[in-house]
Amino acid sequence: QVQLVESGGGLVQPGGSLRLSCVASGSIFRSSTMAWYRQAPGKQRELVATITSGGSTNYVDSVKGRFTISRDNAKNTVYLQLNSLKPEDTAVYSCKLITIDGWPYWGRGTQVTVSS
Repeated sequence: QVQLVESGGGLVQPGGSLRLSCVASGSIFRSSTMAWYRQAPGKQRELVATITSGGSTNYVDSVKGRFTISRDNAKNTVYLQLNSLKPEDTAVYSCKLITIDGWPYWGRGTQVTVSS
């Protein structure tokens, strides 16, 4: 069983930055694709960014140039650097691990609130 624990969320002013972390238990992190999703109140969950085991990344258009996903396999951790934050980035951010067999595991999420 894989457990994912996110941290790093909080309240930040528009234009500010946060770094989210997601730590995975177990030994399959290195071979897994990792993703960050977000869900704002009253909206559907949205895929924000992905990073493969080989380090290839993809982003939703609305965060390109502002957010950066990265991973540290030695620490079983995936990061999401959030810069130039906007009020519309307010959401619960969750990480997802996808095994090489396609099996998904989810964290519980961390709240990001962008407000003045």
